[in-house]
Amino acid sequence: MQDTYLRYSFTKGTEQEVDFLVDALGLEPGMRLLDAGCGPGRHIAATTRRGIDTVGLDLAESFCRIVAAGDTPAPAVVADIRQIPFTDGFDAVISLCQGGFGLLGGPGAPIDADLQALRELASVLRPGGRLAVSAFSAYFQVRFQAGEGGDFDADAGVMHERTAVKDAAGTDLEADLWTTGFTPRELRLLAAAAGLEVEAVWSVEPGDYARRAPDIDHAEFLLLARKPT
Repeated sequence: MQDTYLRYSFTKGTEQEVDFLVDALGLEPGMRLLDAGCGPGRHIAATTRRGIDTVGLDLAESFCRIVAAGDTPAPAVVADIRQIPFTDGFDAVISLCQGGFGLLGGPGAPIDADLQALRELASVLRPGGRLAVSAFSAYFQVRFQAGEGGDFDADAGVMHERTAVKDAAGTDLEADLWTTGFTPRELRLLAAAAGLEVEAVWSVEPGDYARRAPDIDHAEFLLLARKPT
């Protein structure tokens, strides 16, 4: 499953993303980091190699087993991002590439599902700790994806795509994907409602994280926020 996941192009920029996040979040060896929606642990492996005490969280038990048994093993817990089973304060939390945040807007989902997730992420931060969350750009969805294999619900702000994912044997499996798009303003409002102080919102691409002002040309936004002391 790990090999199948790592075939996708969006997974190829891990080292650049982690270098950027280490700087933006002020991470140092010995600090505690939670990767919420960690998948098979590509960011965990990179942060652990840098001496950062990283813990993973994912809904998929198979991914958590991969993290625990990897070349740079780390603890990983099977859990929903909306119900994080930790009380200890982390120095930083990340949730990237729609691993958890941004995938909660399917049919029948409550309107505040993403806010609930952000509140949970904030709750496990120590005072002064920082959060980095990537979210799909609603501008990009409307500009480049609506009508091109995707059905954008303007009322919900959710893109529905019928896509194919590969199993461990490389066989395509049909799947429905609902991805919520956000504007920078929405991300700032959600962060404020979750009790966080927004430090920045940047336009980014997988493997191309940068301090780039929000625009309509990049697929994702990266929200950087801080828990008040």
